[in-house]
Amino acid sequence: MPTEFQEQVYALTRKVPKGKVTTYADLAHALGIAGYRSVGTALGKNPDIPATPCHRVVKSNGHVGQYAFNTPKKIALLRSEGIKIGADGHIENFELVRHKF
Repeated sequence: MPTEFQEQVYALTRKVPKGKVTTYADLAHALGIAGYRSVGTALGKNPDIPATPCHRVVKSNGHVGQYAFNTPKKIALLRSEGIKIGADGHIENFELVRHKF
């Protein structure tokens, strides 16, 4: 059963619209905490994929980062939503597709 903190992370993550991404740090700031790694840990335990679209959460530098089912799957999911990703794993036009709370 998810903790209250995990539920807060999941609720915010569900607000990221299709075709947009956010960052671990953006989620942490929206929650009023500095611990972006704790956000990543919570998302790594996401029990409700794909309803809680943790594939839309990326690193602050625009790199897609890791995913529970593997990074190529995360890239495929993001591309299916219209996100353009370079061969190096960085999101093209990152600031234009970045969702901020």
